[in-house]
Amino acid sequence: MTRGGRFTTMAVRISRALGNVLLSETVVRQPGFLQSLDPRARVVGLFSIVLAAILSHSITVLLTLFLAATILGLLSRVGLAMLASRVWLVVLLFTGVIALPALFLTPGTPILALPLLELRVTSQGLSTALLLVLRVETAATLTTLLVLTTQWMHILKALRTFRVPQEIIMMLAMTHRYVFLLAETAGQMLESRQSRTVGTLSRADRRRVTAQTAGVLLSKSVELSSEVFLAMQSRGFRGEARVLDEFRFRGSDYLAIAACLAVPLLVAWAGRR
Repeated sequence: MTRGGRFTTMAVRISRALGNVLLSETVVRQPGFLQSLDPRARVVGLFSIVLAAILSHSITVLLTLFLAATILGLLSRVGLAMLASRVWLVVLLFTGVIALPALFLTPGTPILALPLLELRVTSQGLSTALLLVLRVETAATLTTLLVLTTQWMHILKALRTFRVPQEIIMMLAMTHRYVFLLAETAGQMLESRQSRTVGTLSRADRRRVTAQTAGVLLSKSVELSSEVFLAMQSRGFRGEARVLDEFRFRGSDYLAIAACLAVPLLVAWAGRR
């Protein structure tokens, strides 16, 4: 692949990542079940179900929670195609690599033998792998639903309501805002480099160009952080991020929180049976 082709591919990936952010913003504005709830109710409710999924040791319970998360996504206008492409396939790829050795290394009753490799799949190993994959898939689906159906600043304000330190809130807010700005800057730098590149560069030149690009981007980020901090101070920032939108609990919010908080209790009760 030529150098111009590599620049083009990288620029396309950055543009696609920025497009996914815009897609998330459109989901937030759509009428749906989760969108109708108070952001604090969403944070408490979904995190409680995530906790239940983490603590569960039953495949049946995890399948039920995963199905419930999928139904919540559909009721919130989050399609199956979006969940599959952005969550399920990615999680299955990375978690599957981690869970695969458990099929053969966990001692137990053999259910499948691979004679050429002299490996045996045990029922206990299969259960362990399924537990890990289902647990991660369920937790990732629920957290993705929270991000897709709630504005980022509303999530941060809800976390601040629950006494999360403001230093953590500000780091999350600034990281979320300026990581996309730096990605856009990197895309512009790649396009600029592509327009000035003729022919194919040697490997040494490629390493040199990559190092120079990374150095320029790092210097831009440091300079930008100083300018943003001074601009925030000049506008009265004293360490507390404020959002103009006011949160109001309604009856449906209390019911949703009660239902979600009951899930870990039901999971604990099911685990004792």
